[in-house]
Amino acid sequence: MFPAAVTAPAQYGPRVRALGLYLVCGQHLPYKRAATLLSDWLDAPLSTGTLCSFVEAAAADLDAFLDTVHSQLIGSPLVHFDETGARVAGRTRWLHCASNEHLTFYAIHDRRGTEGIDHCGVMPNYQGIAVHDGWPQYRSYDRVTHALCNAHHLRELLAVIESDTQGQSWAVEADRFLRRLHDKVQAAKTAGLSDLPAASLAGYRRAWGRIIALGHRQNPPPTERTARRGPIGRTPAANLLRRLDEHRDDVLRFAHNFQVPFDNNLAERDIRMIKIQQKISGSWRTTSGADRFLQVRAYISTARKQNQSLLDALTQLADHQPWLPATT
Repeated sequence: MFPAAVTAPAQYGPRVRALGLYLVCGQHLPYKRAATLLSDWLDAPLSTGTLCSFVEAAAADLDAFLDTVHSQLIGSPLVHFDETGARVAGRTRWLHCASNEHLTFYAIHDRRGTEGIDHCGVMPNYQGIAVHDGWPQYRSYDRVTHALCNAHHLRELLAVIESDTQGQSWAVEADRFLRRLHDKVQAAKTAGLSDLPAASLAGYRRAWGRIIALGHRQNPPPTERTARRGPIGRTPAANLLRRLDEHRDDVLRFAHNFQVPFDNNLAERDIRMIKIQQKISGSWRTTSGADRFLQVRAYISTARKQNQSLLDALTQLADHQPWLPATT
C-alpha cells in the first residue's frame, strides 16, 4: 500500500517542493532555470509545469496565513505603505505593499490610487500610524495618523540644491536640519530615552518654521501664467516647500514619537524584492500567477522577519501545514 499522499507515478516530497518554492519565490529564478538547477544537482528532472503546480498548491494553502497577517497589520500600531508598477500579462499594473518589522502583505491591482489601496485592504481599516512617501491618495484616509518618509524629502531637497539657479538656501538649511534632528533622535534612542525634552522639541519646531518662512521668501507665489494655457505654474522647489509646510507634523513625527522611523525604507525593501524578481524573471504572464507568487513571497518575507528557519517554513508549506505567525 502506498501512502495516501502518493497520487501519481512521479512523486516529489515536501523537501523537493520546498526547494522549488525557494528557488522560484525566494531567489526569483525563472521557472526554466529553477527546473534546470534541480535536474543538474538533484537529478530530479522537474518540468516548469511541475514547478508552477508547486507554487499554485502552496498559494492555495495560505488563506489562513494571509488572513492572520492582514488582521495583525490592521491591529498593529504602525504600518509602512508603498506601491510600484509591475508588468502583468503584458501591461503595467500596480503592486501595493503593507508591512512592518514583523509582517508583509502584497496585493496587485489595475489602479495605483484609492481603488488599489482599498483592494489591498489594510489602509481602509487602519487607525494607527501610516508611514508612506506622501502619495496624495493616502491623504483621503483620515482615520490614520500620517508620517512622511524623510528619505524622499532629502532626495528632493538635494535635487533642488543641485539645480539651484534662483537662490534656494532654504533647501540647504532644511537638509541640514533634518539630518541633524535624525542624529539627535538616534542618539537619544541609543541612550535609552523614550522621547526628546519638550523644550527641545519646541525649539526644533521653531527652527523648522524659520526655514519654511525663508523658503516662502525665496519662492514667492507666481504672478504670471505659464506659456501654455492652464493653471499658474509652480516650480518643483515651491511644490516641495508647500508640502513640507502644510504637513509639518507628519514630517517631524519621528522626533515626537520614537516609534515612528525617519523614513519608509522598510516598505521600499519589501517592494525591492519584487522589482528584483521582475528584472530577473520578467513580467508575470497572468494575474493569477502574479497573485500566487506574491502570496508565497509574503509568506517568505514574514517568516524571515520573525526569524523562522526558511527551510522549515517552506517544508511545512509544501506539506500543506504552513507556519502561522504568532498572535501579537
